[in-house]
Amino acid sequence: MEVSVLIPAAGNGLRLGRGPKAFLQVGGRTLLEWTLAAFRDAAEVLVALPPGAEPPKGLGAVFLEGGATRQASVARLLEAASLPLVLVHDVARPFVSRGLVERVLEAARRSGAAVPVLPVPDTLMAPEGEAYGRVVPREAFRLVQTPQGFFTALLREAHAYARRKGLEASDDAQLVQALGYPVALVEGEATAFKITHPQDLVLAEALARIWSA
Repeated sequence: MEVSVLIPAAGNGLRLGRGPKAFLQVGGRTLLEWTLAAFRDAAEVLVALPPGAEPPKGLGAVFLEGGATRQASVARLLEAASLPLVLVHDVARPFVSRGLVERVLEAARRSGAAVPVLPVPDTLMAPEGEAYGRVVPREAFRLVQTPQGFFTALLREAHAYARRKGLEASDDAQLVQALGYPVALVEGEATAFKITHPQDLVLAEALARIWSA
């Protein structure tokens, strides 16, 4: 894959409470190892690790020191990217299929910016204090995942714009959208869920057994 894969993995995993997610083990492998396996055919893989972390050996990636936020880590990785197309992927989403990666890449090559999304399966409600509030039509919403694909020059421009304007976002698509550039949507996958809370590890362990079979 002629693409630079950027993996911001410098977070401390505070909500999970088990140290940096990059080094959390699931099914006998770290989340970083699972994630890198999904991009083993990429021409370039760049990973941002927590400051002071010892870079793992033998994983076929280039390791950099991450920033104080996810956005800052991606910006540092972008500076080192050498190819015209990038994929940005969260290490907390270790189970990524080749099909998902290819869908995002195809859409990004065509449109310049693409993200995978899923329909919202549950009822959405806006609470009124402690009471059940107004139900929001779930058909109008989508859950956003990674990997997210972009023209490298476009994402660099988006990050530069965010720095000038003082914008902070939870993903890169928001920064590109802030430029007024459209972001294409592609079909996501339930297995590309984000490991955030301790209970997510139960599903992750089950998936690890399936993916290892």
